[in-house]
Amino acid sequence: MADFVNDPGLWMERTLGASAGAAISLVYMLPKGKREAASRFLTGLISGIIFGGPAGSFLAARLGLAGTLSGSEIMLSGAAAISLSAWWGLGLLQRIGERWAAKRQG
Repeated sequence: MADFVNDPGLWMERTLGASAGAAISLVYMLPKGKREAASRFLTGLISGIIFGGPAGSFLAARLGLAGTLSGSEIMLSGAAAISLSAWWGLGLLQRIGERWAAKRQG
């Protein structure tokens, strides 16, 4: 479970990592409009802040990097990875749903 302590450094790392991941997701798959861009950015930001710590720990252990990375690097990279992947999963489902709905209507 994510550790929500009042350490400003951890909050900054989570926020920076989540913002970076959300920004990258906007660049790789361009949004159709302002509303989609805002929802994608907020989805990435929120999921990165909440799940960044556990994801970073999991990735560092899985890749064998736990002993070589600092806690800040683990938190930052985990938040960025979750933020980026959150939109890819949700965006993919949204676009599949839109195509499915278009086929059913026409």
